[in-house]
Amino acid sequence: MRRITLRQALREAMQEEMRRDDSVFLMGEEVAEYNGAYKLSEGLLDEFGARRVIDTPIAELGFAGIGVGAAMNGLRPIVEFMTWNFAILAFDQIVNNAAKTLSQSAGQFGCPIVFRGPSGAAGQLAQQHSQTFESWMGNVPGIKVISTIDPYDAKGLLKAAIRDNDPVCVFESEILYNFPDAKGTMGKDKNGVVRPLPYESFGLVPEKEDYIVPIGKASIRRAGTDVTLVSFNKMVIECCYAAMELEKQGISAEVIDLCSIRPLDMKTVVESVKKTNRLVVVDESWPMFGVSAEIAYEVQRYAFDYLDAPVLRVNGADVSMPYAASLVEAYMPNPTKIIKAVKEVMYVKG
Repeated sequence: MRRITLRQALREAMQEEMRRDDSVFLMGEEVAEYNGAYKLSEGLLDEFGARRVIDTPIAELGFAGIGVGAAMNGLRPIVEFMTWNFAILAFDQIVNNAAKTLSQSAGQFGCPIVFRGPSGAAGQLAQQHSQTFESWMGNVPGIKVISTIDPYDAKGLLKAAIRDNDPVCVFESEILYNFPDAKGTMGKDKNGVVRPLPYESFGLVPEKEDYIVPIGKASIRRAGTDVTLVSFNKMVIECCYAAMELEKQGISAEVIDLCSIRPLDMKTVVESVKKTNRLVVVDESWPMFGVSAEIAYEVQRYAFDYLDAPVLRVNGADVSMPYAASLVEAYMPNPTKIIKAVKEVMYVKG
């Protein structure tokens, strides 16, 4: 096994699939000559040439539509958005065309396309560049939705998405592309304290092995017996850090990384809740009508008799993302907020 960053994992997935299948190509803003806005496509232009690594104008609706048309005609495009916030401009192509091609054509045309890029908050980028989109896309029939920051799963799931015959939306994290760092840590927090890996296997991938991770399967990042923490994307790390602190206080928290938003692996979640009898769902997006709300509904439907406390959610604040650093901190879920919710469902004071 070798430890690699999220950036390396995503690049290797695209590179390996482009070598395996010459119908796969990458398009997006700055993916070619500039090696990608986040350097995810570094070296791909040199290896595959300008016919398969294509720089596009700043026109998301336009190049998303070109990708959909290419997919309908037998190719397998990977469409990179510099951020999913910009993909709002392309929702007509994603929602009205890619998602509906198979049903509208009565099965005559498929649309094997991947839309990918970073989602969620990434520092002080303010309201229009800090939104999470998993619940937006997860609401649409005909689309599969992946959201993970673990390098092993990110690589295997992206490879699975590229091979999938349905459109797949892949959500990444801009601020975690370079983690784990060279020291095998998650860097330093705002106080300069080194943050350890959230779990031992973070960043480990098989050596020179072509592997696929199936879409629709959650991962248990930490085993526990007292409470279940369910999350996805970078909030999984906050859950793991909360679980580390809770362990010091004698509380055993199981952390589940959904990895896939549509389809949801509710079986893993429900089985965990049947064991722990308590659930806290952590989601950095707004609380109304989101992924956390769906998880809470599904658990009360399938594990109601096992619950010893109401399901609690820890979400981003129900406002547009502010700019000031102090307000960003107040907006976002963090270990302190998660621990508070855990103690509430466990009826523990303090």
